[in-house]
Order: sequence, then structure tokens, then C-alpha cells
Amino acid sequence: MTIDLLINIKYGKIVEKLIKVRREKEMIVKNPKFEISAVSKKQYPKGDKKEIVLVGKSNVGKSSFVNTMLGRKSLARTSNTPGKTKQINFYNVDDLFYFVDLPGYGFSKMSKEEKVVSGRYIEEYLETRDNISLIVLILDIRHKPTDDDLFMYDYILRTNLPFIVVTNKADKIAVTKVDDEVNRIKEILGISYTPIMPFSAERKIYTERVWEEIEKNLNNE
Repeated sequence: MTIDLLINIKYGKIVEKLIKVRREKEMIVKNPKFEISAVSKKQYPKGDKKEIVLVGKSNVGKSSFVNTMLGRKSLARTSNTPGKTKQINFYNVDDLFYFVDLPGYGFSKMSKEEKVVSGRYIEEYLETRDNISLIVLILDIRHKPTDDDLFMYDYILRTNLPFIVVTNKADKIAVTKVDDEVNRIKEILGISYTPIMPFSAERKIYTERVWEEIEKNLNNE
């Protein structure tokens, strides 16, 4: 039995206790709901509610992120088939703000036309939507950022909008390697000030830090 395995076993025994303690500090979500799938700005929800925008490559786990953060198992539909999300999905969080799930990028089996259409949806939303409060760039902690990830990161920088980086699927690597992998991605991106943190739909103890950043942003006028 390896040291990593021993640590993971020990870690697993204390996860439930940590989750209970941390949930007391997390935002309490009571009635989140799916509101609309939009393919043009005329379909975006009306009003001035702030929007937390999720961007990432196909199959990086954006839907699982939504479900985990909102404490629901299937509010956002997950799929084993990358490229399933082809519209902009708006999730109303207690009539306070929205999670906005943009179409995933970088799926090799998408046709050229599908990639163009998805890219158009993303670009139109990011360039015209005044309600954007925070962008959450979701990456896979197991791999170095792809060219598409780097392109999106650079695009986000040029928007001058607030953003954070979430490195998802931390449950797929040893607990002892999580910090090292986060730092590796941080170095590749050249991040010096932007918050970057691990995440996992399985290890829910990571949600507290993400909620802290989201609430901090929502509370900024």
C-alpha cells in the first residue's frame, strides 16, 4: 500500500466531518432553478441580476460544477458525451443572481460549423452582456491547459472583467498532489493575482473557497 493511498484513506474518513463544518459557512441556496437556454441575446433573461459565467472546454465538468455548488444532483444535465451543451443555459439562484453556463469549446468531434456557432454564442454573450459580474474559467487539474484554454484565458484577460480559475476533477488525483497541480497550472497561465483553486464534485470541501470568491464579487457594487 502506497503512502498516497494511505493518505487518501485517512482523508476519506475525515471528509464528512469537514463537509459538515464548512457547509455552515457556505452560502445557503434554497430554490435554484433552470430558467432558459438561449441562442441569441434577445432570449437572455430581462432585468439587472448579476451573472456568474462559467466557461471551459467540453467535458471539463461545468454542469457538475453547477449541481455541486447549488446542492442539486441533476439541475444541470451532465453527459458523458462532450459538446452536449450548445446553448447558453441560465440558472436562477433564488432570484438573486444567475449561473450562466456557456457552450463548451475544444471538442474535436464538433463539425467546423458547430464550432463556429458555439464560438459566436460565447463571443456575443461576453461582448454584449452588461450583467456579467464574474467569469469562472474551469480547467482540468490533471492536464496542462490546452491551446483552446490558453486562447480563452487570453480572451478573458482582454475583457477586463473580474474572473477566477477553478481547476476541476481534483478527486481524480492524489490529495497530496492537488496543491502542486494547481501551482503548475498557475505558472503556465502566469497568474500572479487572480484567485485559482481546486474543485471536485466528489470532494465537496472545495466549494467553500469558490463560494467565498463568488460572494465577494456579488457584494461589490
